[in-house]
Amino acid sequence: MIRGRALPLRLLRQLQRRGRWLALVFALVAVGRADVLPEDRSDIMYHRYDGGGLIVQGPSVLIRKKIGDSVSVSYQYYEDFISSASIDVVTQASKYKEHRVQQNFGADYLHNNTLYSFGYISSIEPDYNSKTAFFNVSQSMFGDLTTLNFGYSQGWDVVGKVDKGIVQPFRADANRRNYNVGLSQVLTRNLLLGLNFETDESDGYLHSPYRSVRYVDPTVLRGYSYEPERYPDTRASNAASAQLKYYLPYHAALDGSYRFYSDTWGIVANTVRMDYTEPLFTSWTLDANARYYWQTHANFYSDLFPYFNSQNFLARDRELAQFHSITLGVGADWEFHPAWPHWIEKGTMNLDVQRMFIDYQDFRDVLYTQDPAGTEPLYTLDATVVQFFISFWY
Repeated sequence: MIRGRALPLRLLRQLQRRGRWLALVFALVAVGRADVLPEDRSDIMYHRYDGGGLIVQGPSVLIRKKIGDSVSVSYQYYEDFISSASIDVVTQASKYKEHRVQQNFGADYLHNNTLYSFGYISSIEPDYNSKTAFFNVSQSMFGDLTTLNFGYSQGWDVVGKVDKGIVQPFRADANRRNYNVGLSQVLTRNLLLGLNFETDESDGYLHSPYRSVRYVDPTVLRGYSYEPERYPDTRASNAASAQLKYYLPYHAALDGSYRFYSDTWGIVANTVRMDYTEPLFTSWTLDANARYYWQTHANFYSDLFPYFNSQNFLARDRELAQFHSITLGVGADWEFHPAWPHWIEKGTMNLDVQRMFIDYQDFRDVLYTQDPAGTEPLYTLDATVVQFFISFWY
C-alpha cells in the first residue's frame, strides 16, 4: 500500500489552523496585543476535505479558560478520518483508510504588557507520530500601538510503515525546528500592519517510505518502471510575509497579505491573499476571500527520470512539483445570546467553505496509459474544504 503526505492534506492543515475573523472589532483593535489574555470560550467543529480522491473529515473540540487574572489554559482535541484513492495510491496500490488523533495543550501567562505562551501538541497515526513543543513571547509597547512577537517550536517525528493494515518493522526519525519573529503596528485608527519572518530547519528521514519515482524503461510495455524516492536528510527554509488590515467607513474590513518562501531544496513560492469581511443586521458577519499560490519545483524533482538511479536524490511528490493554485472561499457567522444556561454570555454558529483549484506544470496523470511515457496530460486537482463550528463565550 503506497501512501504519502500529499499536498492537499498539507493545504488542508493550513486552512484549518488559519481561522477567520469571528468579531470585526477584535480583528481591528485587539489583534497583536500582548496585554490581554485570550477570552474564555469553547468551540465544537466538524471539518471535511474532499478532492483528488482524498477525503478527510472529523470533529474537533477546543476549551479555553482563565485562571485568575494572569493565566489562561486551553485544550483541543482534533480527529481525522482519512480515506484515500488519490493518484499516488491508485497508480501503485489500493485505496486505504486511516485514523489520526491530535491533542493540543496550551497555557498563557500575562505579566504587565508581556504575554508568555507555551504548549505541547501530540499527533498520532498508525504510521506517523509527531510531538511538538512551542514557546512564544509577545510584548506590547507605545500605548499598545506596537507589538513584538518571538516564537520557537521543536518537533520530533517518528515515521513508520503499514502494509495491508499491518504495522511493519520500520522506524525512522525526523526533527523539526521553527523560529519566528513578528511585528504588529497600528498605523492609524483604521489601519493595521503585520510583518512576520520565520525560519524552519528539518533533519532526518524527510520523505515517505511508500512513495516511488518513475524512470524510463524501454524493456517494459508502459515505457517506465519505479524505484524508491530518496531525499536529502536536511532542509532549511525562510519565509517573510506582510499583512494590511483596513477598517472601512461602513463597518466592513479589507485584509490583504503577501508571503514569500524559499528553501534549500530549490523551491521558491509566493502567496497573495485578499479577505473582505462585513457585518450585517447586528448578528451576522459575512466573509469572502481569494488566495493565489505558485511555486517552482525542487531541484531533485522530476516527473520521469531518464534512467534507473540517475542521480543522488530523487523525488516525484506533487508537493515538490511546480504548480499554481487558486482558492476561493465564503463564510458566515451568526451571533446569538442564549437565555439558558445563564453562564454563557454569547455564542456563534460559523460556516466556512473553501474551493481549491490546483494546476501542475510538471506532474503528469499516469492514469492515461494510452499515452507514451512523459506525454500524459498534466494533472489537475479540485477540492472542497468545509468547516462548521459552534463557539460559546462564558
